[in-house]
This record gives sequence, structure tokens and C-alpha cells, in this order.
Amino acid sequence: MAIELSDELIRLETRAWAEIQAGTLTVEAAQAVQTAITAHAAATGQDRYEIEATLKKTVRHPEPGDS
Repeated sequence: MAIELSDELIRLETRAWAEIQAGTLTVEAAQAVQTAITAHAAATGQDRYEIEATLKKTVRHPEPGDS
């Protein structure tokens, strides 16, 4: 089963990734991503760790043309 990511998950991870790169990541931003991942996993029945890995890959290492 393919991992489904919501626009909200992508938005939160994109914000956190930008903060990481700028050296300004806050606990609140990191926690927001983790909370959203956990809620998404519970709502969809998908594995939480697979969601997180897919989300990070999608945001941090997008395929060419995915921009």
C-alpha cells in the first residue's frame, strides 16, 4: 500500500525543513510535524514511521519535476 500524504503534512514538514536549514527550528514546529504524523497514522491506519520516512523523502529529496 502506497503511503498517502496530506497537504497539511507536507506544509508542516516543508516549514520545519526550512527552519532546520536556517538553524532556527523551534520545538513547536518539530512537535507540530510529529503530532500531525501521529494523527495521520491513526486516521489512515498507515505505519507512523513509514509516513515520516516518506514525508521527509518527499520534502527533502523531491523527484525531479515534483516542484
